[in-house]
Amino acid sequence: MKYRKAASAAAALLTAATVATGVPSVAAAAPAPAPCAAPNMVKETLPNGTTWQLCWRMHDKAGLILEKVSIASKRNPQQTQVLESIRLAQLNVPYDSGDTEYNDLTTFGFGGYSLQTLAGDDCKGGSARVGSDGSEEPERREVLCVSAEQSGLAYRLRDDTDWENPTVLSKAGHDLVLRAISKVGWYEYVTEYRLHDDGQISARLGATGDLAPGEYLNADRGWPIGKGARDFAAMHYHSAFWRVDFNIGGKGGEQVEQYDTKLDGQGSSTARLKTTRTAIAKEGTFSKVNQRWWRVVSPKSKNEDGHKRSYELVAGADDRYEGHPETKPDVTFTEKNLCEKWASDNAQDPECPEGKRTIIDFAKDRAKLTDPVMWVRVGFHHVPRDEDQSPMPLHWQGFDLLPRDFTSQNRLTPDARASVNGQAPEPPTDGGEPSVPPATSEPSVPPVTSPPRPSPSSPSPSPSAASSQP
Repeated sequence: MKYRKAASAAAALLTAATVATGVPSVAAAAPAPAPCAAPNMVKETLPNGTTWQLCWRMHDKAGLILEKVSIASKRNPQQTQVLESIRLAQLNVPYDSGDTEYNDLTTFGFGGYSLQTLAGDDCKGGSARVGSDGSEEPERREVLCVSAEQSGLAYRLRDDTDWENPTVLSKAGHDLVLRAISKVGWYEYVTEYRLHDDGQISARLGATGDLAPGEYLNADRGWPIGKGARDFAAMHYHSAFWRVDFNIGGKGGEQVEQYDTKLDGQGSSTARLKTTRTAIAKEGTFSKVNQRWWRVVSPKSKNEDGHKRSYELVAGADDRYEGHPETKPDVTFTEKNLCEKWASDNAQDPECPEGKRTIIDFAKDRAKLTDPVMWVRVGFHHVPRDEDQSPMPLHWQGFDLLPRDFTSQNRLTPDARASVNGQAPEPPTDGGEPSVPPATSEPSVPPVTSPPRPSPSSPSPSPSAASSQP
């Protein structure tokens, strides 16, 4: 089969338009050193005053990698780190026939000749950045698109503090969007990160291009494309993995927590619910059930209210592929290990222990988590349709990282609501004085329960493996 054909990429030395604006500096504070060279740094202030700063590079296998990701805003002007790095860690593509399967990152790669030079409307309205394509013989081309895009309504509130003259507070949101395009066979993949002005980070992988002309099956494992019921385009999976390394507040040492909400009796009007917090102290693989979520929390970095900063994993739509052990878990937490590069088909490194092929191997020893790495899997079962020809409309898969207690208030809080932090007085209903709530004790997260029994984990690598880490 000729599903994967490598085409040589044309080289072009181009000039980049730098997207950069300043962040208000704290008085008397010395400017922090730049985290990377100017061509590899993006620093952009969005219309609502939020500034994202990060470093980017292209890797021959992983494609676009973001590093040293930090954020500041009008109310929180000091740049505060969120991520050490985020990147794709595998794209497993098995066909329903059982006869064809690809690991697109480790076999073909999203960088080098697969990485596309931006053209046409690829970066319309944005800035095309020049950088190395990550190949063994690197070429500098326009490979990264950076743009600021509207994200829709960020918030709306009718403020009834002045009962006779209520005020409507409404604001449109914006995202800093970074995307790169890789062509692997007939597919063209869009690696995209959307950094929202409220602190949310969205990681997405889009697929477009064309249906593979050599991948047509029968009616049991294909879908009729074209006239009548003659040509059945093959159904197949896209199991995408991301590797996320946090560094909240630049302090490291994050902890992992799982939250589960279950029925807990009956109240006076409806069912009672109880949310339980479970500390994930050791490596393991985990899967979603109803009303379950995870967060990565810093024990060292706190917001202005004294709460520990964290980011919550918000999983998106998902089709789980049951054909491999490593494509079943939704999320895997492992101790940071430079030998653990890819979620599957992990290349054997002579400097690393043998047998560490997949995330299942990484987690099987259940090592203690002191510097956790999060591996997120999102699956998409592609059942072709007539509309896929041609070109195929983009279909997306991905997840969100939601700030939880990173700041004491919404980063976009308007001045009129700046004093609202904690339980607020009830607004008047008849023009009278607002009611004041009774004092309450300081809130706390649910108590910790015993950790669940995840899949096991792996030993630490030799330090000399660092040079091959993407």
